[in-house]
Amino acid sequence: MSLQATIAKLLLKLPDSMLVKMSGGKPVEINGRVLDPQFQFIAHGAQKQPAMSSLTAQEARAASAMGLAMFADKPESGVDWTDEEIPSSARHKIPVRLYRPENQDPKAPVMVYLHFGGGVIGDLETSHVFCTMLAKRVRCPIVSVDYRLAPEHKFPAGLQDCIDAYEWALRNGPRLGAPSGAATIGGDSMGGNFSAIVTQEMMRERKPVPLLQLLVYPATELETEFPSYTAYGETYPLSADTMRWFMEQYLPDGQDKSDVRLSPAQETRLDDLPPAIIATAGFDPLVDDGAAYAELLRRSGVDVTYKCYDGLAHGFTAFTGVVKKAREACEEIAGLVAEAYAGLDVRED
Repeated sequence: MSLQATIAKLLLKLPDSMLVKMSGGKPVEINGRVLDPQFQFIAHGAQKQPAMSSLTAQEARAASAMGLAMFADKPESGVDWTDEEIPSSARHKIPVRLYRPENQDPKAPVMVYLHFGGGVIGDLETSHVFCTMLAKRVRCPIVSVDYRLAPEHKFPAGLQDCIDAYEWALRNGPRLGAPSGAATIGGDSMGGNFSAIVTQEMMRERKPVPLLQLLVYPATELETEFPSYTAYGETYPLSADTMRWFMEQYLPDGQDKSDVRLSPAQETRLDDLPPAIIATAGFDPLVDDGAAYAELLRRSGVDVTYKCYDGLAHGFTAFTGVVKKAREACEEIAGLVAEAYAGLDVRED
């Protein structure tokens, strides 16, 4: 651990009152929500950093990786992982990380997990700790996907990698000690967007649909600007400016944002979709987006578990090492997934 990371973690152990005093002097409150003091301290320090939109994609990836490494917790004990490559329909290799818990339930289907990053940043390390938490609590194997990123690979390249990885997981469940022909899917932010879209794509193509979809602060509607885009448009680590920058990198010129492979909330046939667990963060431009998609699914008859963590900010799955409430939220989400797994009707090929 670097000296900077050590100092940051020590400071974040100070009492909440001290953290607030050192980061503006009063709690941050928007629309009746109060930001967690540890997140407030981190956000206050981040004000000195250049805006992501001022960086190249390569610079943004490096800066993000360095920052997140400071905030991540240690991986869960009792979970093993290996890095491999799997084939893709585009004839390249997709890097994946395969997780196996020591207490694995042989009846539990594999989960495919897709990391956050706006389709531009992020990698297998981004979701590493959270994947170990899920694997251990849910007692299932996980396939974490290092999909292609923009602007080098614009839409729909990264999405296609996610589809290919999901279909690979369906075929390779037994290799991971899981049932054949069955899988679930999950992801956060852009990974949540991809997870919702892969689920719908399987429905549209009449292929095996994920038995469960875990969507953590997902983006599901790219055309509509919800009120939270303005209310929380200057929050850390995701701002409205950063969201626009992500889409500038990710979308080809002239791309229709209403395409259901970009905006899954535009899909009109939702009643055949599987149960969903949707979690949002209060201090997040996407909070209204996730809530609206949860309600859209509910109105279509889909079983939805929705939870908003009011005091947390976007990306909290990567802050489990320094933000106590983020750790607690991730543990609760893993528990919700475990409960959902207990009720799955798994039918092997």
